[in-house]
Amino acid sequence: MAIVTVDFDGTLYQGNSFKAMFQMGQKRFTAKQWAVVAAGLGKAAAAGVLQGKTKFKHEFFKAFARTFKGKTTEELDLFFQELVAVGKDEVHRSLVLKIQEHQNNGDTVVVLSGALQPFLKAFIQDLKLDVHVLSTDLLFDQNGHCTGEIGEIINGDAKVKILQEWMGQQKHLEENSADEIWAYADSAADIPLLHYVTHPILVNPKQEMVKEAEKNSWSIFA
Repeated sequence: MAIVTVDFDGTLYQGNSFKAMFQMGQKRFTAKQWAVVAAGLGKAAAAGVLQGKTKFKHEFFKAFARTFKGKTTEELDLFFQELVAVGKDEVHRSLVLKIQEHQNNGDTVVVLSGALQPFLKAFIQDLKLDVHVLSTDLLFDQNGHCTGEIGEIINGDAKVKILQEWMGQQKHLEENSADEIWAYADSAADIPLLHYVTHPILVNPKQEMVKEAEKNSWSIFA
């Protein structure tokens, strides 16, 4: 049996998650919440100029999470379920079938992503997939209210780190599971993971990643 990791944004989800977030914000956010996002976007833009696109995304992500401060798990579940409804038409259905094929072969499937964990879990539940989820934590206080803060963003080298930690904790995995690890991913941020696994597969890659695939003899899943 193998371990199969699947990225979310650009891979399992083919749409624009930032656009989906804005759409939901337009429906649900108060003026105060929009002020939080606007301040975060200003910081994100400045960081993006200095440190690139990935840093911009991370700062935007943090700003969006801050709008959840004080919300309960139940309130957030409703928000993320609506967010799933906005983006469900953008699911890569062929990849869903591939995931199910892996599961039928006895493989362990892990959705490995920088997306917020409550969002991913809502999405996975809607797809009726029985998979593990390793992603960015949304933090809560002892009373069950969101602090507006997030844990480490699971991106780049952090994907390899959290996958290794997770495998070390799984007593049910066979000893040779780590000898056969698949990764379905799409972007430059996934390169450390793609180099780490034994079966790297790019999903609908953009041209720069097609070149990376050719250079490394990686497979491509359309």
